[in-house]
This record gives sequence, C-alpha cells and structure tokens, in this order.
Amino acid sequence: MKDVYLFSGFLGSGKTSMLTDVIRQLKEANLKPAVIMNELGKLPFDSQAVEEDVPLKEMLEGCICCSGAEKTEAQIQSLLHDQEFDVLIIETTGAAHPVEALDAVYSPLFADKLNIKGIVTVADSRLWLNRSNLTPQVRSLFMEQIRHAHLLLANKTDLLTESEQAQVVYELQGFNAKAFILQTTNGRVPLKLLQNIQSTARVSKDDIVTARIGESFNLGSRLIRFDTSFTQEQFENWVRSLPDTVYRMKGYVPIEGIKNPMLFQYAYGMVQWLPEYIKMEPNLVIIGENINTLEII
Repeated sequence: MKDVYLFSGFLGSGKTSMLTDVIRQLKEANLKPAVIMNELGKLPFDSQAVEEDVPLKEMLEGCICCSGAEKTEAQIQSLLHDQEFDVLIIETTGAAHPVEALDAVYSPLFADKLNIKGIVTVADSRLWLNRSNLTPQVRSLFMEQIRHAHLLLANKTDLLTESEQAQVVYELQGFNAKAFILQTTNGRVPLKLLQNIQSTARVSKDDIVTARIGESFNLGSRLIRFDTSFTQEQFENWVRSLPDTVYRMKGYVPIEGIKNPMLFQYAYGMVQWLPEYIKMEPNLVIIGENINTLEII
C-alpha cells in the first residue's frame, strides 16, 4: 500500500513551499516520494520546485477534479506501473474543491493499492482574517478547502500579531473542530505529524476497519466489495435512501442478467450507468461525511 497525501489550499497559500520541504523530509527518512502536480496555466511553474530525481506527473490547463479525473487516474496508474515510490503527494490547484480532488484520486481501479492518509490544507492566516473581502464564490471555495481538511496549516503567522494569531486559531477550530491545526511559516510541517493523520477507513460489507488514530473525520472514503448481484432498481432505491452527506460514488456494480459489472457513478444526486466490456472487480468507492455508519445494500 502506498500512502497518499492530498495537498489543498487557496492560490498563494504556500502549498508548494510545503511540498518541497516535505519531499526533503521524506528523503531524509529514506522514503521515496512521487508527485502529481496540477496547475491552471499552460506552463509548469510550480513543478520546477520538484527535484529531478522525484517521479513527477503534471496536469496543466485544468483541474484535477471533474473533467480531469480520468487523466488523473491515468497518471496514477502510470506511476504505479512504471515507478518505485513509497509516498504519493498530490498537489491540487488552488481552485480545486477537496471533495472533487479526492474523488479523482480514489478510483476503484486502484483503491486497494493506495492508502489515502488525508487532506492537508494550507490556509493563509491573513487571508482568513480578511475573508469578508473575497467574492462570495471565492470565499466559499476558500472555506470549503478548510472545512474538509484533516490537517490544517495556519500559514504565514509571522505576518500577524500575537492576538491575530490567537484569533485565527480560535476561529479555525470553531469552523473545523476535527482537524489538527498547526501554526506555520513557509508551510513547514513535521513529517511525523503528516504520518499520524488517517482520513479513511477501509470497509467491506462484512468487515469494518476503524481509522488508525481512532477518530472519525468529517470527510472520508469507504471501499465496498460486492459478492452478489442486484437489479438496477434495487441499487438505485438504495442510493436514494442515502443521506445528503454522501457526495460521490464510483465503481463497478454487478447487475443481474449483465455479464460484466457496470460502471456506476454518482455525484450530488445524479446517477450514471455505463456498460463495461472488460470484467472489472465489483468494487464501489463512497466519498462523504460520517460514512462508516451507512447501511450497505
């Protein structure tokens, strides 16, 4: 199993500074990192910070989420097939929603090969204090990146007074009470702290495995393995019974009378079925909040 960290954070928050320092610490610990880096523009400016001996995949002119999800899956598949590495770091663009990004990297194709440790969000502390000046859409994205973090870095604290630093920590704790909050400058985070986070529980129909550090985070993933077939009506009735806190589902569902499990995708209430011409493993990945208590079909 390869450990995977998803680095999130608004534009200019300090994600790349954190990335370069974490790579340094991994190497010092004799762990080999690999990186997938997403950038909005046509030129890979940020990826120039990654040393040449680190396997790197770049996603230019787009988002790691939504339409780029399939490309991201292909990049991960390529890394797993062609490269030797211990830890995969995925740095999302500052415009990426963390749920979308997690959906892109937690494909049922390789869910049993990756251990998603968690979302690490870097927040610009001064921007947090001045968030009321942002447009509603930008402010919403900024807040969502913070709300879904498993580890939250209150960065650039050197630009604040002591009272402002205390205010930032107090407000962030109130907004995301389940994240560990670390005050930082230059995005410095100890490797040990990263290694101690765990966002998801591995779950099958008959076996629930709790997260290693024993806490239930607000956003996580659940892997379901099917050993029986369903009708589409049965399966969709189950989907409709799920709470709104289930954001994404993606996988291969065995349907009665159909030779191969069908590709099933769900996003915010919308369901899609597609035929699959290769026999895929009957696995389904669920992404959402408090999903370990869901009744499985």
